[in-house]
Amino acid sequence: MNNPFQTLMARPRQGQTFPVGTFVMSASPIVAEAIGCAGFDWAVIDMEHAPLDLSTLVHMLQAVAGTAMLPITRVPHNDTVMLKRVLDAGAQTVLIPFVQDAGEARKAVAACQYPPAGVRGMAAMSRGSRFGTTVDYLKTAGSGISVIVQIETLQAMAHLEEIAQVDGIASIFIGPSDLSGSMGFVGDLLNPAVVQVMAKIVERCHALGKPIGTVGGTPETVALYRKAGFDYIGVGSDLGLLMGRCAGMLSAIRPGIGAQHAPSR
Repeated sequence: MNNPFQTLMARPRQGQTFPVGTFVMSASPIVAEAIGCAGFDWAVIDMEHAPLDLSTLVHMLQAVAGTAMLPITRVPHNDTVMLKRVLDAGAQTVLIPFVQDAGEARKAVAACQYPPAGVRGMAAMSRGSRFGTTVDYLKTAGSGISVIVQIETLQAMAHLEEIAQVDGIASIFIGPSDLSGSMGFVGDLLNPAVVQVMAKIVERCHALGKPIGTVGGTPETVALYRKAGFDYIGVGSDLGLLMGRCAGMLSAIRPGIGAQHAPSR
């Protein structure tokens, strides 16, 4: 099977172009579809911090299937049963939050692979297999799945090489908010010490030949991360973009009012 994330990472780069994404926090299929139509290369469909259940996830994956945007499904946590259900629902690229060491990375990969490579429970009839119409799905499904793990703490950073070299890990993703909190700079994502640590993680991942991504709240932050060498970067979220636009409109109509409610991301 084709691996959509690997295809995205292999896409030829021209000039300053690189894969730009966002986070979908609204739990709304129609908003996810609109984001896909807007031209984003990828988006994280968030089950960790958004009020999104499995049934709604299916609708969101169906909605973005008609766009060119790659959906990356972030599960709530590194759980074998949840990953099985998300893959059966049709997700092919999954983002695992708060992976702390190589053992947890291996657990995530195993949950996404059928035996003998892993422990994913087998089901012949699912949306993931296109309802049984994908030829030899049980034998080929593993090649079409990408596992991205999030490095979000100093503890995880200490095990970065071990995590990145686990067979089946497609990419590393840095969560700036949790990483900054782990360093004692809660809410200060652009603290020079945090940015320096993130840049060092990029260097270590590139030395291993592993693509690395992150997310920033503004185009300026995205530019900063791009300069540090990140391979794919998200900007804000659907709700953040919505709230930012609302704040801008209100400020233009009633100066000073909208600015009071401007979102941080």
